Amino acid sequence: MAKATDIRIEEVTHSYEDHHYRTPIKFGGVALDRATLINVRCRVRTQDGKSATGFGSMPLGNVWSFPSKALSYDVTLAAMKALAERLAAITSACKESGHPLELNHVLEPLYVKAAKELTKQLQLAEAIPILCTLVVASAFDAAVHDAYGKALGLNCYRTYGPEFVNHDLSHYLGSEFKGEYLDRYIRSEPKPRMPLYHLVGALDPIESADVARPIDDGLPETLPEWIEVNGLTHIKIKLNGDNADWDVDRVLRVERASAATQARRGVTEWFYSLDFNEKCPNVSYLLEVLARVKEQAPAGFQRIQYIEQPTARDLKANRANPMHEASRLRPVVIDESLIDQESLILAREMGYTGAALKACKGQSQSLLMAAAAQKANMFLCVQDLTCPGASLIHSAGLAAHVPGVAAIEANSRQYVPVANQEWAQRFPGVFRIIDGTMETGLLTGPGLGAVP
Repeated sequence: MAKATDIRIEEVTHSYEDHHYRTPIKFGGVALDRATLINVRCRVRTQDGKSATGFGSMPLGNVWSFPSKALSYDVTLAAMKALAERLAAITSACKESGHPLELNHVLEPLYVKAAKELTKQLQLAEAIPILCTLVVASAFDAAVHDAYGKALGLNCYRTYGPEFVNHDLSHYLGSEFKGEYLDRYIRSEPKPRMPLYHLVGALDPIESADVARPIDDGLPETLPEWIEVNGLTHIKIKLNGDNADWDVDRVLRVERASAATQARRGVTEWFYSLDFNEKCPNVSYLLEVLARVKEQAPAGFQRIQYIEQPTARDLKANRANPMHEASRLRPVVIDESLIDQESLILAREMGYTGAALKACKGQSQSLLMAAAAQKANMFLCVQDLTCPGASLIHSAGLAAHVPGVAAIEANSRQYVPVANQEWAQRFPGVFRIIDGTMETGLLTGPGLGAVP
């Protein structure tokens, strides 16, 4: 039966923001120096007449979500913007009423179909990937969840139980979840504080000798400077995956610089994650890198918390490249590969023991995958897409409400701080890091907690 809290979408609008990075970041072998954000506003009305407008924002991240050797950056970005036009029309035309989870369940197949049609109409040399479609759709989904919470005067994470949702999780995830709702798998209140994962990109200087041309904008430029200024205890290391000597040396250099800096600070415990951005040719390459790091820096190896997406994202095409042996050493998580429950199940069969949740794949899907991964006792982390402003608040809220997530990744303060300036004044505990942690306990406002 319909609930008084069910919503119907009344209006959808969207716009874009463009920002240049203060320093480039490397994704899968491509140096990126800019970001385009899509901002979505969605007005909804409940069955009992309450109305509110929600806001969703997300970097389009075409280099990450639509990697292509045949299509240029401008072509893939234009395709994503064209897809956004289609998704806005589809979302505006939705006549269904229900909870945001239910509306997204109806809309997502239509979004995927629209991407396929657009690929043909634009005569693209490569099809728009499902991951790319999820990224474009994520801002629309976020706006719907945000509007829903605002209409009810509640934070979104208080609205995922049976008093609000019409279907239990079996409707989305299968009979194993019969009688269960998302409130079983997420916190209604955020963690008060969470450690922040700092990114050492493949192009980033580690020590002062690596700084060829200082930026001189008042922000740190080397890893020791970032550790000192932000009080960091969690460091994510981007690796290339195509040169074992370089990758091993990169980890060892980060370990040496971190160890010296933490010793000065009197810190004895800190962590690393390793991100190969799916560039490892096979699991043997990963095992070699790990073995060499362990041999040359045993303490550094012990600090590795998890490994992120070491090999190609197309798991079906790489069934002969399982991760069982690597996962016995450290959790190996899927990131780019995770696009639905089927991909999560396949990853588990192939030896992956963790899943990276991302706000850029949608609030609805992220929460469902969080439930499915918890049911399977998988390691969980929440990853960033260099999200600034409202998109970082969205991502941080996700991390703070999913049990088992150890830390928050937040790269925009390093690469595109200009996009955070307005938001930092209103949420200083999220955007200004001084003790290595983010103040997530303040993310309790209505909707997703980011009122533009």
